[in-house]
Amino acid sequence: MNVGFIGLGTMGASIALNAIKGGHSLTVHDINKEAAAEHLKLGAAWADTPKAVAEASDVVFTSLPGPPEVQAVVLGENGLIEGFKPGSAYFDLSTNSPTVIRDIHAALAEKDVQTLDAPVSGGPDGARDGRMAIWIGGDEDAYNKYLPVLNSMGDAPYYVGPIGAGAVAKLVHNCSGYILQTALAETFTMGVKAGVNPEGLWQALRKGALGRRRVFDTLGRQFLPGRFDPPDFALKLARKDVALACEVGREFDVPMRLAHLTLMEMTEALNRGWEGRDSRVAMTLQTERAGVDVRVSDNRIAEILAEDS
Repeated sequence: MNVGFIGLGTMGASIALNAIKGGHSLTVHDINKEAAAEHLKLGAAWADTPKAVAEASDVVFTSLPGPPEVQAVVLGENGLIEGFKPGSAYFDLSTNSPTVIRDIHAALAEKDVQTLDAPVSGGPDGARDGRMAIWIGGDEDAYNKYLPVLNSMGDAPYYVGPIGAGAVAKLVHNCSGYILQTALAETFTMGVKAGVNPEGLWQALRKGALGRRRVFDTLGRQFLPGRFDPPDFALKLARKDVALACEVGREFDVPMRLAHLTLMEMTEALNRGWEGRDSRVAMTLQTERAGVDVRVSDNRIAEILAEDS
């Protein structure tokens, strides 16, 4: 296919190279032409503006820092919207605002151009070797049409749902990761300040239950099916563990903000009379506050896990 690519930064440069290696004809653009040197050596064409990229392409991908840059490239002067031919498609690989991508979808639809949000996850290493998730929101037929291009970029493209769904999935993923990062910093510093060697602590934790499992897989055991009885680990015991950790933090003057917030959640759940239920039952307090049903059937959970394996 005639593929356009805009944004040859840390992630975009490698993703674009994978598209070339996948046999696609590539037209590229970046604010720094030197970033395209390797792509041009491999046969890519250079375009001076996003408009020129769109004019030369059946499908265009952008990999940009954020919403303002995406809006400027798509809707600004000499932007993609001025060059797209009817029937073309646009995929945004950036971590973007769902609202912005929906606005762009509406604007390009008037030009008979399909818009799909397609944020990626894999980091620079994954971008280089093609081991990368691509989460797609938008028209499913358009997703299937351009799947060969997506497969050349990453090994795990996945259709999430309507426009904006990919962006939402990426934000859930990244925000979860940074919350966990903050929690790990908190608890790890508590362990080290309490006298455990950091190397030994790290090695020990990697061998524990949390260190051995995939983070999001655990949601399928209690939270998503809404099954908290009988308990794998009772709430009253889990709360006791968190309370003990908070005591160690106080003893060694380690701030434990997230631990105390967690203790508050578990105490509220305990006061509901849930002490004998599985500790994950405390997660339902948040579903109540958000007013959302997160249930997934046991059969569907089993199917998803089987597909993954």
